[in-house]
Amino acid sequence: MSATVYKNSLLQSLDAEVIKRLSLEPVTFELEHQIEFPGESIRYLYFVEEGMASLTTTFENGAQVEVGMFGYESVIGVSALMGTKRSLNRVYTQIAGHGYSCPLEAARSEFRRGGTFQSLTLRYVQAQLVQAMQSAGCNVQHEVDQRLARWLLICADRAHSNTFKMSHEFLGHMLGASRPTVSMAAAALKRKGLITYTRGLITIPDVKLLEKKACECYHVIKDHLDNYTEFDSGIIS
Repeated sequence: MSATVYKNSLLQSLDAEVIKRLSLEPVTFELEHQIEFPGESIRYLYFVEEGMASLTTTFENGAQVEVGMFGYESVIGVSALMGTKRSLNRVYTQIAGHGYSCPLEAARSEFRRGGTFQSLTLRYVQAQLVQAMQSAGCNVQHEVDQRLARWLLICADRAHSNTFKMSHEFLGHMLGASRPTVSMAAAALKRKGLITYTRGLITIPDVKLLEKKACECYHVIKDHLDNYTEFDSGIIS
């Protein structure tokens, strides 16, 4: 296991002894694979290598809104290290991929050591909080086409791909907007040549051009998710 080259940001930063103690096992994330569900026990942590998953809040009427996104930088289930016994949200795969699972007890044991694994998971929690807070403000302050551009760019970054399959109905759930509203925003981006889409397959022809359309929230979120392992948290001497 120590010879494995990891794509996951957190796993990349751990030494061989820590990796060994985490008892990682490879897993495949199929499309719409449910990783967590509200009220269900959290038994594993997951480290995504490729693919993308969404963290959503579900309401009584069945509606859901994305409040977080997981890609190669992520550790899913980290709330269980803070004392949470059951998941508060739904987490499921939006772009198929693969990664590693870690038994919760192994992760808790390593977390209690107070070393690199603990500091990095806490930094990741901070990055997730920044993402959630910035997204909440973005949903109030910015136009739907800007928010859509931001979401597509973050999705592409996390998935390492500029092409992915997403329906307008799903995008509406993720952005907290109606399907017609998202369709109009997508059509506006398409007319400007910023995206193309056919039968739900969305492509970003030029990332730099789409970045100009997106609001400033994209770079705030991207910088925190991309660089959280480099932040000086003051935990490691």
